[in-house]
Amino acid sequence: MKEQSKKALRFIQVRMENWRNFLATDVQLQSRAFLVGPNASGKSNFLDVFRFLHDIVAVGGGFQQAVIKRGGVSRLRCLSARRYPDVVIHVQLGNNGQSPQWQYELHFSQDNRQRPVVKKEKITRQGSILFDRPLEEDKKDPERLTQTYLQQMNVNQEFRDIADFFESVHYLHIVPQLVREPNRSLGQKNDPYGGDFLEQVARTPEKTQKARLRRIGNALSVAVPQLVKIELIRDPATGVPHLRGKYEHWRPRGAWQQEDQFSDGTLRLMGLLWAALDGSGPLLLEEPELSLHPEVVRVLPQVFARIQRRLNRQILISTHSSDLLRDDGIGLDETLLLQPSRNGTMVRSADNSEEIKQLLNGGLTIAEAVIPMTRPKEAEQLLLFGDL
Repeated sequence: MKEQSKKALRFIQVRMENWRNFLATDVQLQSRAFLVGPNASGKSNFLDVFRFLHDIVAVGGGFQQAVIKRGGVSRLRCLSARRYPDVVIHVQLGNNGQSPQWQYELHFSQDNRQRPVVKKEKITRQGSILFDRPLEEDKKDPERLTQTYLQQMNVNQEFRDIADFFESVHYLHIVPQLVREPNRSLGQKNDPYGGDFLEQVARTPEKTQKARLRRIGNALSVAVPQLVKIELIRDPATGVPHLRGKYEHWRPRGAWQQEDQFSDGTLRLMGLLWAALDGSGPLLLEEPELSLHPEVVRVLPQVFARIQRRLNRQILISTHSSDLLRDDGIGLDETLLLQPSRNGTMVRSADNSEEIKQLLNGGLTIAEAVIPMTRPKEAEQLLLFGDL
């Protein structure tokens, strides 16, 4: 796929059946979306459906590995699943303001050996069906259904655009302690939790690396007092990469600190900004507000909006933060509300809620209208814990 074409594509709709928390949900997605819901409502699991598609086509991955790393089909299948036990993922891909260019549909379950098996796989391009499995060859040789067509280089040439797009999905949820102690994730590559974050920076071509670190340093200087420069260095004895920052203080030349001395907020913000500049496919972010000052959190939506417009990159964000949702530029159709029930979690756009619209017409912000809907009904009961 040409790079420009891949940048233009985005997820415009996702339908899930029996996937983790979701018995059945069908959601339209904008170029930027904020997932809001109570604890354990499924925000991470919603994002994981896109990670799953990435894992199917990633080097060293594949359908079997993608399911196994998540604990098998039984762990993926929604607890509320009843008559139709297949797990279903159906996504539509397109550009802004256009009808879907591509549709990918995957149904899977497990056989009597508890191996993941494809029950249905279908790809449509601009309304024309390219294939719809199972095919006659699949029926003659059921072992073929242990793999998707999407992951097979020898058959996916006609629809490799989808595989390339799924592979471009990038998930990030930096754990600062892993950045400070990279030996904990020794041997991992592209660790979404930051275990090899310094290696990712070091692997970037020097010219690009310096340009990004300069931009990130300029941004961090606003959020981190006295920080004036960020650069990558290597330990002369071991070759291990380190990030160091220069801080102004009473000494004329300032002082340098390495990543093991950076605050959690500095490391997380640095990781967020690097991830936003690194790549062109959909970016999945979990609770980017963690460890950050509220005033920094409040400008993150504008940062993401500018990155999205500049790079034409889709950004999907989960959050609990009122500060993050206070930005006036967040649209109702960009806000997805997750509401758990006995029949699985329902997902609805704030644009489809008359109650939320009325609250906004009454002068409330999206944060003031939406966040109270995600609060546990009896959170005050936690106070009783102190009396036990």
